[in-house]
Amino acid sequence: MSTYSITIKAFGEYAVLIEWPNKVSEDILKDILIFNQFLEENYLKKENWEHVLAYNSLTLVHRKGAVVFKSLKKQLIDWYANKTIEGEVQRSFWRLPVCYDSSFGIDLEEVSNQLELSVSDLITLHTKSIYTVYGIGFLPGFTYLGGLPSTLETRRRQEPRLKVEKGAVGLAGKQTGIYPQESPGGWNIIGNCPVPLFDAQKDTPCFLSVGDKIQFYAISKAKYDLLKIETEVGVFKLEKGKIDA
Repeated sequence: MSTYSITIKAFGEYAVLIEWPNKVSEDILKDILIFNQFLEENYLKKENWEHVLAYNSLTLVHRKGAVVFKSLKKQLIDWYANKTIEGEVQRSFWRLPVCYDSSFGIDLEEVSNQLELSVSDLITLHTKSIYTVYGIGFLPGFTYLGGLPSTLETRRRQEPRLKVEKGAVGLAGKQTGIYPQESPGGWNIIGNCPVPLFDAQKDTPCFLSVGDKIQFYAISKAKYDLLKIETEVGVFKLEKGKIDA
């Protein structure tokens, strides 16, 4: 089982921040997932601790009071050195529909020109790739997806928009992602996903987790309208599978 040089820092009174080497890496993410599961199963149960994973870090927040950092740090170092889990960390694989119609993909033509690709080739590349959820943030349910082909890497917009539609699928740098709700944003918008990524009324507001895999598939505008209705009435079924970490 892999072991990395980690650092552990106090993160206010109630939390600690554990950091792995500062790079985007599937191997590092796997190690974080394994250690996190080990902690959840054996020492830091979810009813008492919130576990926040992102890229190369794991933040542990105590729900019931301040932490004694010095002693917790020593425990974490020992636990990390001796981490082990039964089997593999289970992650989910999701297939999500995206409509790349020009009414949604408002930057699609401009990005295609910048990358010297046809629109159809851009869509093919975007849907062919399988992405990894490396982080969830800036908005509740906003997914930062790694694994974008280098041919689709593009700069953020110089002037962010004040309004990006809910479900907008964007490109920025080496990442792609979906806006879970209407918000300002500076990513290049190439389509829209009709599946809500965040619902505060549900027991699990965001069905995606860090470490999950996502692949997009293209749908027509008519199919988008149909799926939008199906999600609103609760009859749409997500395509979900399992993968081993």
